[in-house]
Amino acid sequence: MSKSTLKNITPFIVLCLIAGLSVFIRTVPNFNDGGKLYNGADIAWLLVATALVFLMTPGLAFFYGGMVHRKNVLSTMMKSVVAAGIVSVLWVVVGYSLCFGTSIGGIIGNPLTHLFFKGVGSGAPWTLAPTIPLMLFALFQLMFAIITPGLVVGAVAERIKFTAYTLFIVLFSLLVYAPIAHWTWHPDGFLAKMGVLDFAGGTVVHLSAGCAALAGAIVLKRRKTHIEHREIPPANIPYVLIGTGLLWFGWFGFNAGSAGAANALSVHAFATTNIAAAAAGLSWMFFDVMKNKKTFGTRLLYRRGGGTGSDYACGRICSDPAEHLHRCGRRSDLQYRRLLQIALHAR
Repeated sequence: MSKSTLKNITPFIVLCLIAGLSVFIRTVPNFNDGGKLYNGADIAWLLVATALVFLMTPGLAFFYGGMVHRKNVLSTMMKSVVAAGIVSVLWVVVGYSLCFGTSIGGIIGNPLTHLFFKGVGSGAPWTLAPTIPLMLFALFQLMFAIITPGLVVGAVAERIKFTAYTLFIVLFSLLVYAPIAHWTWHPDGFLAKMGVLDFAGGTVVHLSAGCAALAGAIVLKRRKTHIEHREIPPANIPYVLIGTGLLWFGWFGFNAGSAGAANALSVHAFATTNIAAAAAGLSWMFFDVMKNKKTFGTRLLYRRGGGTGSDYACGRICSDPAEHLHRCGRRSDLQYRRLLQIALHAR
């Protein structure tokens, strides 16, 4: 058997081994709350929020796919979408356990706690989401884990092989995302004990993905077209607009769903999400006007800045979302712009 053949069949063999090992995991009845713990409205809202967050992954594929060269559209879009398959399997096998399993020194979860989702269906609700099943909480968190490596695609688009990127997804999910999620979101995580608050992934999702994207851009160095001052037109601006719309729509579930229930906090986060994105979008548009540039197309990158700001703060800001526009929209957008300038220089 040639090396190339072995390389091609190895992923399939690994998947078969995982499927075979899952047979030996003992199944147990689902947790019975006796009709006292679960809230039907909370369950319904979290199911919708989970689906909304998942919708952001194909939205991200459209967003990035429309901005690359025409010959790289399919490859770029697939890099975003493939995370849904890889991370879902990793999450069931060991990812959820690393994030939310029994804490080992506040650094990482015990991988054996929920190995192959052991005890997830039969377990009591998560302490911070007591009115929904533990399985639903795990699935909602899975959607965060799926989209995080997909955010990095924009920094390495057109410059990295598909197989290399799939390996990155595995390593990033296990070695970067899982520890940071445990530090921040597990009650026994060392950052959580220090008082660090991350309402909807500003640290766990965007900070980790942003640093990974910046590192990738620096390692891969500047593009030849950038060095030669040649501009490659985006393949499909309507794709960018569609992706932006899907991301904005999905972010309502991303942020409002992080309240863990259908309550006033989720409504508050919902409103702040929209207002923060709108404020960031207008700041980008007015910035372009001052620079005598057009105000459409790829400039819709603003959505990333406004979204990150709302992830950090949408559940903890003042009672009137409009009062927080300056901090949640303008400031996050300026911070993002500085990071973007660094990344573009590296590219």
